[in-house]
Amino acid sequence: MNKTENAQTLDGRAIIESLDREFARLYVESCALIEITADVDLYALIEPTDTTRSASVPIQLTSGESVLRATAAIEQTFGGITANLWDDPFEWTLPEYLATPARVLVYLREVEETRKRAFSSFTDDGCLLK
Repeated sequence: MNKTENAQTLDGRAIIESLDREFARLYVESCALIEITADVDLYALIEPTDTTRSASVPIQLTSGESVLRATAAIEQTFGGITANLWDDPFEWTLPEYLATPARVLVYLREVEETRKRAFSSFTDDGCLLK
């Protein structure tokens, strides 16, 4: 065995495992943000201060919108992989439907389960090329 190889690369899942960890981290951090967000603040625009203002970011998103956009992209990607369902989740990720942090957390959990199913179906890094 080549000494530069390690157990992680021997099974051919190094990229899958790395991506899986990062998506899991994103889920945990998104849930943590939503859990500490009050109902009234979920979709409230926060006025940027001089230190946070950026000319390169003309569109402001609320914390709720940011989390929902990221989660919807994950749902569309892994829903497509697991069920060949490539629909845009726009309709069911509207703030009107997911009006409270509790509802957003339910949605985050559902998407996390879909993501886990997709990752469990990957046998090796070569699956990512399909």
